[in-house]
Amino acid sequence: MVKRDFTAVRPNQLWVADLTYVRTSLGWVYAAFVLDVYSRMIVGWQVSTSLSTDLALDALKMTIWRRENQGADLGGLVHHSDRGVQHRAIRYTQRLAEAGAVTSVGSKGDSYDNAMAEAFNSLYKAELVRNTGPWRGLDDLEIATVEYIDWYNNRRLHGELRHVPPAEHEALHAMTHPVTAPLKTS
Repeated sequence: MVKRDFTAVRPNQLWVADLTYVRTSLGWVYAAFVLDVYSRMIVGWQVSTSLSTDLALDALKMTIWRRENQGADLGGLVHHSDRGVQHRAIRYTQRLAEAGAVTSVGSKGDSYDNAMAEAFNSLYKAELVRNTGPWRGLDDLEIATVEYIDWYNNRRLHGELRHVPPAEHEALHAMTHPVTAPLKTS
């Protein structure tokens, strides 16, 4: 459905999701992220020592909760991921359907089909994991991930966004495209 066209003209039009892994002193830790293509904002994330569906599902639930609490209508949203079992799990796709989103998956074994999510994973590893590790375990990486996402969303400048951070890009969009609530009829 996405066919490598990672463009969006508004928030909550297209999300991409992926998982990555980080070696720690106590073993592997896995990280799941959901990114809004319009703003490059990380809207949901989770870290875990398990690569189960719950890892990706918790990141998705965070994303949906945040956006719905901001008043977003997610009907028609496209959620794109690779063919990982976590993103194709029944519980995951059901949660997307409940929110009104449609799913899109890339072709098997082709990282270019989820290039934007893969690019974020590379940034996460280059800017956080390799730069400030090594990590003792899950707790250390989780705290560092919280701090990194805050920096990434609120202070990191993005060339594709005219050199403003994702949160500022979304705020500018909200100022020029206000959402009006439907009128209540009695």
